[in-house]
Amino acid sequence: MDDTSEVLATISASAGRRWMGFLSMYALAILLVYVAFSRPPELGWQVFLLITGGAAFWLADSLRRATARTIELTQEELRDTSGECIALVADITRVERGAFAFKPSNGFLVRTNTAQGPRRWLPGLWWRVGKQIGIGGVTPGSQTKFMTEILSALIAERDGQI
Repeated sequence: MDDTSEVLATISASAGRRWMGFLSMYALAILLVYVAFSRPPELGWQVFLLITGGAAFWLADSLRRATARTIELTQEELRDTSGECIALVADITRVERGAFAFKPSNGFLVRTNTAQGPRRWLPGLWWRVGKQIGIGGVTPGSQTKFMTEILSALIAERDGQI
């Protein structure tokens, strides 16, 4: 194994946050379907409640599957444990963690020079829209803060600031 594939930092969803997020979405789905059948409103609203409840079931399962993954940072890329490349370190222009950044909870925003791939969303873990990538959600703030520090150091080293 060469030095460039060594994992420098990882982010994984804690079990408590993962299951709290999953159970909250699952409870919302059950509540929506229950209301649709127990006190049926007009047909249009009942269909809306059933569709929204189905979407909440889908989202709960997507969150459960997505948060089983871990995000890894190496010298060359930001990836998850499925092997999917989230962003190349060489293409990252800046990392935003401030209070006013449009970022996930307990996370950070990565801006790149070029779009790293198609739009992608793994609920509770990361999303990508064009040149912006949000990392975080049900992840611990300590892990995301550590990764932003390492990533910022890699960018500064690449740009010759260190």
